[in-house]
Amino acid sequence: MRQVAAVGVGMTKFGVSEKTSVEMFAQAALEAIDDAKIKIRDIQALFLGNVFGDFEEGQAVMAPFASSYIGLPHIPAIRFEGACASGAIAVRDAIMWVASGYYDIVIAGGTERCSTMGTSFATRVFGMGSDSYYEWPMGITFPGVFALIAHLYSSKYNIPLPRLKEQMAQVAVKNHDFGSKNQLAHFPKKIKVEDVLGSMMIADPLQLYDCCPFSDGAAAIVFTSYEAARKLTDKPVKVIGFGQGSNGSITHQKDITVIEAREKSAKEAYAMAGITPDDIDICELHDCFTIAEIVATEALGFFPYGEGSKAVEKGLTGPAGKVVVNPSGGLKAKGHPIGATGAAQTYEIVKQLRGECGERQVDGATTGMTDTLGGDLCTVCNIIYQKGW
Repeated sequence: MRQVAAVGVGMTKFGVSEKTSVEMFAQAALEAIDDAKIKIRDIQALFLGNVFGDFEEGQAVMAPFASSYIGLPHIPAIRFEGACASGAIAVRDAIMWVASGYYDIVIAGGTERCSTMGTSFATRVFGMGSDSYYEWPMGITFPGVFALIAHLYSSKYNIPLPRLKEQMAQVAVKNHDFGSKNQLAHFPKKIKVEDVLGSMMIADPLQLYDCCPFSDGAAAIVFTSYEAARKLTDKPVKVIGFGQGSNGSITHQKDITVIEAREKSAKEAYAMAGITPDDIDICELHDCFTIAEIVATEALGFFPYGEGSKAVEKGLTGPAGKVVVNPSGGLKAKGHPIGATGAAQTYEIVKQLRGECGERQVDGATTGMTDTLGGDLCTVCNIIYQKGW
């Protein structure tokens, strides 16, 4: 395969938008194209992550419309759906097409407009990411799944639930601290542990500030062959490894505190990159709930199983930690427009490796990883990036 590089990135502010999903993607895409210093007509294909456009806005077949909006009405344009991992699998597919040599320059990303649905309809629609035969009819929700994970984690590793709740709260505090330095974040504000523990109960033991928000937003990345990147930028970011895995219903999974699809996906990415978890400086991972960040750091190999919550306590995932986790603010503070999330994670890693993140810049970062989870632990995609020459 050819070496692939990210040469341009763009992203809207996350939050509540009056723009349509297509309009938001066009904004992010044009920014990425400008950042890449290429012409629109140089792009050969478009890969778009989107989950609920047909439910949110009555807009299916979104990718061709997005292509047309940015002035490319005739190129191949494909929509990807993998629940919350949709943007990530669109990015992975784009990378593979360039690596294969079939395309030289492509654009990938994602977009979602969640705020139009309202809480009750959004809850119903998000439930479509669960098993519609065995999970959703029994009343399971995404907060419910991660509440189960928190209880199981507490029991399995003999961590008293009150202590685990404090450790989870520290995840939220850390990510909001990062988010307060991100002008594109949905919630660019700091919080305290007391704010988390005093917030509304959502699904015991998860409280409101343990949960990420529904957001609107879009992100886009221009990928080229590494050889072409040399002619476009002096700060290319190489793709050095990627992986993807899947699980069935949670009723088919042996231990939901250990997401086997993530283990498989991450091992595949590390093997392709020729590195180990110890080589990762920064990671944008899927913290849809605070406990989700803790179990992800274990499955990705950053900490032994059962030690992820203690690592947060020790500051090992903070600004000066062993691995800096979610310097963008993560889903928790940056926001979670589901189809765009995986692409937004890549946006942050690319900006970090180029040294362009201002107050939240991680000093000396050369290798970064994205981790995106979709549905009830059913789709996981991991991509590893490295600072170019």
